[in-house]
Amino acid sequence: MTLYEHDGDFVINYEGSEIMHSRANASERLLGETGVAGRGGTGDSRLLIGGLGLGFTLRRVLELVGSGATVEVVELVPEVVAWNRTYLQPLHPGILADPRVSVRVDDVGAVIRAAETGAYDAILLDVDNGPVALVAETNRALYARSGLGEIRRVLKPGGRAVFWSAGPDARFAARLRQTGFSVTEVPAKVHSGARRAAYLLFVADRGQRG
Repeated sequence: MTLYEHDGDFVINYEGSEIMHSRANASERLLGETGVAGRGGTGDSRLLIGGLGLGFTLRRVLELVGSGATVEVVELVPEVVAWNRTYLQPLHPGILADPRVSVRVDDVGAVIRAAETGAYDAILLDVDNGPVALVAETNRALYARSGLGEIRRVLKPGGRAVFWSAGPDARFAARLRQTGFSVTEVPAKVHSGARRAAYLLFVADRGQRG
């Protein structure tokens, strides 16, 4: 994984292919907005972000939540965290130093499995390419029935999980419903000015009971 900068734009490549670009941030910001909408915005709310990337989801969440919120960020690749603390500072000055934020280098699936029941108001996952086209086989468990069950367990009643995806996946939506979530699919654009959506957010809401 490598980071490139050109005229103020930043690109992260993986095995020679571009996977993130600082100008293509609309879907990451929408992930933050959708996760916070209607919940987790005030008081002592606790949110988990899986995948730091270029920091756009975290920045949007911090713009929307209250001063008493706690935002936990879990990133698997230590270099990505280091880049956000150094080279990527011009994109989002100071977001990792925000007192509401804690950053952990770890597997978000392992963090979820170790969390107490009802720990989070919202969980936002931008891991791999979503359930559609996994790059890392180790991420498969996160989107399986067992992983979804753990996500539901650690959400508070009325909590919400949002999954970034490279595209539609009817089987994943069905697994979410089978796990007890109500599901909404939200189209997401690459750029805010794009005519059509290229990606998809799976919004999974946990009911107040069970």
